[in-house]
Amino acid sequence: MPTPDHDIIILGAGLGGIGMGCILRDQGRHNFRIIEKADSAGGTWRENVYPGAACDTESHLYCYSFALHLDVSRVYAQQPELLGYARRLIDENGLAPHIDYNQEIVAAIWDDAGGFWSIALKSGRRITTRIFVAAWGQLNRPSIPPVAGREDFAGVQFHSACWPSQLDLTGKRVASVGNAASAVQYIPEVAREASHLTVFQRSPNWVLPRGDRRYSDEELALYARDPDHFRQSKADLFAWRETTFARMREGSAEAAELEQQARLHLDSQVPDAALHAKLLPDFPLGCKRVLRSDDYFPALMRDNVNLVTDGIARIVPQGIITTDGTLHAVDVIIWGTGFETQTFQGPVDVYGVDGRDLRVTWQDGAHAYKGMTVPGFPNFFLIYGPNTNLGHNSILSMFEAQFGYIAQAAADILSGPNALEVTQSAMDSYDAALQADLMGSAWAGNCTSWYKNANGRVINNWSGPVQAYVDQTATFDRDAYRVHDRVG
Repeated sequence: MPTPDHDIIILGAGLGGIGMGCILRDQGRHNFRIIEKADSAGGTWRENVYPGAACDTESHLYCYSFALHLDVSRVYAQQPELLGYARRLIDENGLAPHIDYNQEIVAAIWDDAGGFWSIALKSGRRITTRIFVAAWGQLNRPSIPPVAGREDFAGVQFHSACWPSQLDLTGKRVASVGNAASAVQYIPEVAREASHLTVFQRSPNWVLPRGDRRYSDEELALYARDPDHFRQSKADLFAWRETTFARMREGSAEAAELEQQARLHLDSQVPDAALHAKLLPDFPLGCKRVLRSDDYFPALMRDNVNLVTDGIARIVPQGIITTDGTLHAVDVIIWGTGFETQTFQGPVDVYGVDGRDLRVTWQDGAHAYKGMTVPGFPNFFLIYGPNTNLGHNSILSMFEAQFGYIAQAAADILSGPNALEVTQSAMDSYDAALQADLMGSAWAGNCTSWYKNANGRVINNWSGPVQAYVDQTATFDRDAYRVHDRVG
């Protein structure tokens, strides 16, 4: 029986893949590779370089407990600092020799007889591994709707995640198609540069105050001198964020209180009655992603900004025609239309036991045991898999829980000729309880969002506080798995 090339292969050098690598190195493991399709690391913080790009979770919370971001300059870190943090993790943990850049995984195929994964790269090369960990993320495949005539536009157009490096919008008439998480960050920046900005809104969003600020020199010196002060700040933020999960339960008093905060924020920043009416959502807070911004509403109040709520009929060389027949002449179209979030696996084909296709397995909605393992796919683990996204706390806390669980499973697998596959009964029991719990959440509410699929199944978000997930995943529950009987 051939010996696989590696013990572990990780797909993706974003914060998920990098963090998993840090844990493996810390445990003394060296026979692993991180395969990255781009020419550098950083994931979403490498790709999203639009003006104003920043995290909407507090920076003290948006870092790993094993790698504090002590010198982060702001309450809400911006893209350059977050990219720098990701790359510092590589340098400080000796990960550089473990990463292969400009190598794209196109397929992963389970070898039933050999008990290993065969990984096909776009270059035509194949490598084998005992364990395959997919850290492919949820928000990294830009989505642009199929608008008629889009290819006819005579100006410049691009998705917000593909922002041109030398773009100059001075004196340009710009359209932003979309007004959600990325758009509320770049719209204020674009409005200050463009001669005119037209924002095309399909539906409004609930927006809360952000309260961003720079840390003082005294604060930064304190964190550098005594990291326990940073740890305490991180712990306090985590504890406060955990209390806010109740706001994600539809109809709760906490949800009503938060909605009132959002209404007051809109009232205070948009006195214009007509514009105010366009910006007030008609769905429960939390049903769509809740946004945080102090400058989005003021940007819409500018004389050179116009909010359009009529639907887009088609694109023509001169600009955008809306359903009321109006031509909005523009030079640049920015597609702030989000990401493809339903498949999780993107363009990577994954075939498990007896050639089982992961796409077929997930055709009615992606699912995974504890968000990490899938029946029929032995020695296959997910970071940021189905139902592990959050609406109230830091996703990096979820990642850390997954790193620990996967590391424990890897130790079991690599201690002998094991191939472990989560049982169907464990998956079914877990998923039934999870989905029942989600039915009372805002994410299951009456709106269209990326949290759920066309069948109404919530496939992205976790159903409780982070600590509940941490507790569930603290110990690798081997009794939920079977040793795959084809390993010989």
